[in-house]
Amino acid sequence: MKALQILGPKQCTVREVSEPVPGPGQVLLKVLAVTTCPHWDMHILGGEPMFPGVPIQYPYTPGQPGHEACGEIAALGEGVAGLNVGQRVCAWRDPGHDVPGCYAQYVIKDADDVIPVPGTLAPEDCAALELAMCVTAHLQFALRLDAVAGKRVGVFGLGPAGLVCVQLLKDAGAAEVVGFDLLPTRRELALRLGADRVMAPRDPEAAAFPLRYRPGALDTAFDCAGAAPAVHYAMDHTNGLCVLFAVQRAPYTFAPEHWGGLVLAGAQPHTRAAAEYAAARLAAGTLDLGALVTRTMPLEDYAEGVALLRRQEALKIAFLPHGN
Repeated sequence: MKALQILGPKQCTVREVSEPVPGPGQVLLKVLAVTTCPHWDMHILGGEPMFPGVPIQYPYTPGQPGHEACGEIAALGEGVAGLNVGQRVCAWRDPGHDVPGCYAQYVIKDADDVIPVPGTLAPEDCAALELAMCVTAHLQFALRLDAVAGKRVGVFGLGPAGLVCVQLLKDAGAAEVVGFDLLPTRRELALRLGADRVMAPRDPEAAAFPLRYRPGALDTAFDCAGAAPAVHYAMDHTNGLCVLFAVQRAPYTFAPEHWGGLVLAGAQPHTRAAAEYAAARLAAGTLDLGALVTRTMPLEDYAEGVALLRRQEALKIAFLPHGN
């Protein structure tokens, strides 16, 4: 079978490897579509650590960093119940990059790490379920604090995670969702996916946005950018909860003016309950993951696809290991 392997910075190849065999409690997944997780792909192929200070070992594990995949079950390991050969499923949990990943025609998954999805949807329209699970875990934290329904919520960064967040917030009853992003194409897509207002961070409208505790300020904010200026702006303009979803790469300053009511929430644990929540929205049609996919490409075009991400000419690429 074919599998991608990143050999070193800016070096990758698609090679022939043996098809794996599922062990007890595992399934063999025939990968129909696998979507980029842009920062992982750009960092690993670019030779830059995804997390500051964490070195990259090359050659990278075959199939990695692919972890957002949709496919059908090709074989069941011993003891697997509740799943069937031929069933359409998505991976919802990334087991780590030391095991073979999903940039391959077949991959082994623990049975507990896949979740059924509608067979009526194209594989590329489901593959990013793992991302939706990650965002949902943070949404569910905010829901437990009654910080979404009826609230004015800001989403900072309208890349794939931010666009998923916009949709989930509207579905959960947010009164108004305000999106912030530098790129006009992403702001336009956010409006199509349910945002009520969008603006560029440097626009006069953003400069005049009400500070916290003033009429019209945000009740809740989700940072999906990971940039210190975006987080500081969110803290300055949010009354209650600021959820830090994106990977933090620089210090954030909790200033004296933020004291008194502002709650900061960091990364939340990933759970199957969050995956099931996201899968239910996908099945109901209130979460559109296909809108995040700019292009479908063969696995052999991986380097070209990552270059499109780096030039911000694509939100996500869906690679089709078995072809169209």
